[in-house]
Amino acid sequence: MVNNEVLRQKIQFIEDNLSKLGYLKNLSYEEFAGDFRNFVTAKHLLQVSVEAMIDMANHIVSRRRWGIPEKSADSFRILREHGYFTKHEEDLFVTMIKFRNRVVHLYHKVNEEEVYRILQENLSDFKLFIKAVAKNNF
Repeated sequence: MVNNEVLRQKIQFIEDNLSKLGYLKNLSYEEFAGDFRNFVTAKHLLQVSVEAMIDMANHIVSRRRWGIPEKSADSFRILREHGYFTKHEEDLFVTMIKFRNRVVHLYHKVNEEEVYRILQENLSDFKLFIKAVAKNNF
């Protein structure tokens, strides 16, 4: 059985991070890039927020006994197959996982421009995931 309290805590964690990222989103690019702390903070908050999404997806798949995913992206595929979201949304979430993997393993290839673009264009993708989890579990 899915532990909804675990999901609520992780949703709250992501929402708290989105609030902080929203502050950074409102900076001009010059302000953002002009202080290394903005880039480092945004990169970290994005990384751990994606990790919270992965944890939630794995928790749901495991607790519902829908299989054993080999990779993080498999959990999102399984959730899509069970009606949590569309293929387009799954693709968005897999792209987020790929970004997280780059931050962790290819950190030297993630730059200010890319992170700032994500702040401007993609924060709502987290909300899509939260909405899907909430709709299917609460």
